[in-house]
Amino acid sequence: MNAQDQPPKQPQPRTITKKAVALKYDPEQAQAPVVVAKGQGVLAEEILRRAKEGGVPVQEDASLVEVLSKLDLQQEIPPELYRLVAEILSFVYRTDRKAGLQERKADMWT
Repeated sequence: MNAQDQPPKQPQPRTITKKAVALKYDPEQAQAPVVVAKGQGVLAEEILRRAKEGGVPVQEDASLVEVLSKLDLQQEIPPELYRLVAEILSFVYRTDRKAGLQERKADMWT
């Protein structure tokens, strides 16, 4: 059997490696959010697991993660990312507020 007789190779499905970046923002310690963890694959899964266990809201944004993953650990985000990260922080604050309201409602019934 020669190369011409072989069926054409099917393209292999592209494996997408999960990435995660964790930010911390403490206005008393830094002027902007800081990258405190980042990783891909198993490490990304661990970051997400710990966030979930700690009750930290997770926002999925592949393009932002791609940009943030290029930053160094303990590096403040650059000013050009402030707006995007502010949107995420807004999501986190809204989520925290909703959780607090739900918790207070639950406390009223216990």
